[in-house]
Amino acid sequence: MVVTKSFKDLVQSRLARDPDFAAALLREGVDTLLAGDVETGKAILRDYIKATVGFETLAEATATPAKSLIRMFGPRGNPQARNLFGVISYLQKQAGVAFRVAASPL
Repeated sequence: MVVTKSFKDLVQSRLARDPDFAAALLREGVDTLLAGDVETGKAILRDYIKATVGFETLAEATATPAKSLIRMFGPRGNPQARNLFGVISYLQKQAGVAFRVAASPL
């Protein structure tokens, strides 16, 4: 019998060992949010957080309870802009990247 890993496990293990992949996934999560697909953007960021800094560390860094962060990035979560941008700011610093918004033609 072949033992397989779940897709989520594969992504999380790749995030842990490949900083370029991790930065690309973080960017994809932010881009997805900016494109208006909030549910998918939150899901991408939730997986990114779990595989990199973890919710406990993020809670300490943002002065937001871990349970609130977990709810915020859950399927029914509705993050306030202040909390969301605080999280994104911290994640950028941890990943050593800086995102900039630029206008482009549709």
